[in-house]
Amino acid sequence: MSGYTNKPKKLRGAFVEYGLSIPPLFVVFQFNPLQLSRSRNLSFSPPSGQCGQGSSGSGSKGRTMRQWHQQQDDLTDIRDQQQVDVQEETINLEIRLDATDKMNEGDPIASTLGVLPQLSTLELIMHPKEEGLLGAALDSLLGTTAKGFNFTKKPNPPMVLFIWGYTRVLPVNINSMSITETEFSTILSPTRATVSVNLTVIESGEPLYKVHKGVKEVTSLLNLANIADVANVVVPG
Repeated sequence: MSGYTNKPKKLRGAFVEYGLSIPPLFVVFQFNPLQLSRSRNLSFSPPSGQCGQGSSGSGSKGRTMRQWHQQQDDLTDIRDQQQVDVQEETINLEIRLDATDKMNEGDPIASTLGVLPQLSTLELIMHPKEEGLLGAALDSLLGTTAKGFNFTKKPNPPMVLFIWGYTRVLPVNINSMSITETEFSTILSPTRATVSVNLTVIESGEPLYKVHKGVKEVTSLLNLANIADVANVVVPG
């Protein structure tokens, strides 16, 4: 028994479908990924149709970025004139699933199907909603005109929220998913698996992303506590 009675409960990450569907699609991570890899790419190009300072009068078309830079002598002008294409943020993570503990506890679902329910949900997250058999059956029963119960007429996969703590509830597109099943039950249901996922953050004007962006800007202000460190940096005058 641990001597720490007030040990805080650690939050777990999750994928949750945005909106109502049948079946509800959500996967709470059994084990949080050991790491997240986040990246964002920017591409730069010379200003379209403009001549660089010191050039012979020819336009920038056909010039490389380096060639255009070499014709400039003011960093402020370079900053203001160069064209920048900012790509959306991508996230890579690996989810680990293991049914061993639940099987040892006699859980009937884990004992029969292992981690197959979680894997099936992750796979359905990537399928167009109109392909769902349960949703189609419910539509047939209730009628596709029943308000709020049109589950099958969606040609795109569901919208997914990547939830990673209080400060990151991000709408994402799942670009790729790679599943590796590593152990199996006697009926060949997977009992252990790893799932590698690549996501693109949807940077829209929707409130969820705006809150995330606001939190990032506010927490950046906390970095001002380290402003004294600037004294140890050589800054051109």
